[in-house]
Amino acid sequence: MKNLTRRSFIGVGASAAMVAALAGCSSGSGSSSAASGSASAASASASAASASASAEASAASAAAPGAALRFVTGGESGTYYALGTIMAQHASGAGLNITAVSSDGSKSNVLDLEDGVAQLGFCQSDVASYAFNGSTFEDFEGMPISVFSTVADLYEEQVQIVTCDPEIKSVADLKGKNVSIGAAGSGVYFNAIDVLGAYDITEADITPTYQSFQDSADALKDGKIDAAFIVAGAPTSAITDLATTKEAYLVEIDAEHAEKLKAKNEFYNVATIKGGTYPGNDADVATVSVDSLVLAADTVSEDDIYKFVADIFDNLPELAESNAKFNEFSLEKAASYKVVPYHPGAAKYFAEKGQTVATK
Repeated sequence: MKNLTRRSFIGVGASAAMVAALAGCSSGSGSSSAASGSASAASASASAASASASAEASAASAAAPGAALRFVTGGESGTYYALGTIMAQHASGAGLNITAVSSDGSKSNVLDLEDGVAQLGFCQSDVASYAFNGSTFEDFEGMPISVFSTVADLYEEQVQIVTCDPEIKSVADLKGKNVSIGAAGSGVYFNAIDVLGAYDITEADITPTYQSFQDSADALKDGKIDAAFIVAGAPTSAITDLATTKEAYLVEIDAEHAEKLKAKNEFYNVATIKGGTYPGNDADVATVSVDSLVLAADTVSEDDIYKFVADIFDNLPELAESNAKFNEFSLEKAASYKVVPYHPGAAKYFAEKGQTVATK
């Protein structure tokens, strides 16, 4: 079952369970039932083989230059979606055919790359490492994903903990509260669990909800939750919208606990959200951040990735007119990620600019 993805694996498991059930039902029913069970088993086996073959074909088929590329981003109120939409539209001028679509975030995007339903995707640096190395969380443990490469390391994403309750002044105050810790499939969940853990709080110590940025902001606005984790480049529109309609506060991650996080996970950076980033929040807020990456399926042509990277980094001033976050991009940072090797198309562009990156 080479290249069988974890989603296909689940499908094969379901088929196997069906075979077992059918066999059990026919165990005492004579030769006719036995034959029926055998036929059902053969059918289920064929379905499993078909799923495996489909996964293998998806992973093995290289896209020709100029092929349509699906770019999975994030929730529609987040930075990923805003930037991905601009990148995809601008790339049409470079002869590329890229469609940016919303998604559930980092983990979901990596699985889409693995399944061949997307060719480009945003991902947090920590989640990319977990997936590539098959480590830490159960969805990746012992099942590394190796069918993607790094395109560029873009900017820092701050861990933003937002609340409308002025009594919540520290992460420690979240114990016993109703807290949104990110949509299923997002990198936010990974960070929320890490941050809570640094304060000796487990998922069982809170009442967790699993929501997108906008759903979290709406729930805060309606008083349905007490706080929410949002991991994205600040300012994030969901928080800006919330803070313009209701008093909202950012909860800091103090230096002691930030260092504790860094000691456990090298992907965390000490960060600051500047005062004035959001209405009513005039003081700087200490926090941590992870990096934002663009990943590509290995099947995407070298030519297309070269053109994509060139279109971004040769046109940063123009792109920044659409979104100021592009001002944070730099060639040096783009070529700085060390865990997942770079796509050959990206490596070619960076080499022309004097930046050396590792490839597979």
